[in-house]
Amino acid sequence: MSRKPARMYTRVSGHAYVRREYMGGVPGSKITIFDMGNASVEFPVTLSLVAKEACQVRHNALEAARIFANRYLVKGVGRKGFYLKIRLYPHHVLRENKLATGAGADRVSSGMRHAFGRAVGTAARVKSGQRMLSVGVEPDNVEQAREALRRASYKLPTPCTIVIDKGEELVAA
Repeated sequence: MSRKPARMYTRVSGHAYVRREYMGGVPGSKITIFDMGNASVEFPVTLSLVAKEACQVRHNALEAARIFANRYLVKGVGRKGFYLKIRLYPHHVLRENKLATGAGADRVSSGMRHAFGRAVGTAARVKSGQRMLSVGVEPDNVEQAREALRRASYKLPTPCTIVIDKGEELVAA
C-alpha cells in the first residue's frame, strides 16, 4: 500500500479526487461487506456511531472497524441477533509522490518537480455529525451494541459519539 502513515491523510483539504475514469491503477477497496448480520428483520433499536469532527477515513480503517464490531456482536448477540451497516463508501482517491531515498537518490529522483503522485488508496470524506456505522438490535442487547460501536471507534481517526436513532422509549423502559 503506501509508505506514509495514516495521519497524513486524515485532514480534509481541497477538492475530492473521485473521477476514476481519468485515473489508471486505483487500488481496490478493502471493505468486503457493507451489511452484516440479519438484514431480514426490522430491529426495534438502532444505534449509530457519529463523527464529532470532519476527517478522511481510509478504507483499511473502515474495514478494521467493521471486523472489530462484527466479531464482538457475533460473540455476544449471535449471528441473527443484530444488523450492522457501514454507511460510508471510500470514493476519494489518495495520491502519494514517492521519493527515492538512499545513496545517489539526488541523481535519480526529480524531487518535487511534477509531483502529482500516483494513486495509493481510497478514503471516505466524513463531515461533522455524520453517521458512520449503524447497528440494529433488540432492546435487551443495547449495551453490547454500544460496546461494539465504542470499540470500533478506536479504529477510526476521529472522536466519535454513540447515538440512539430509533427506539429510545424502549431503552428507557
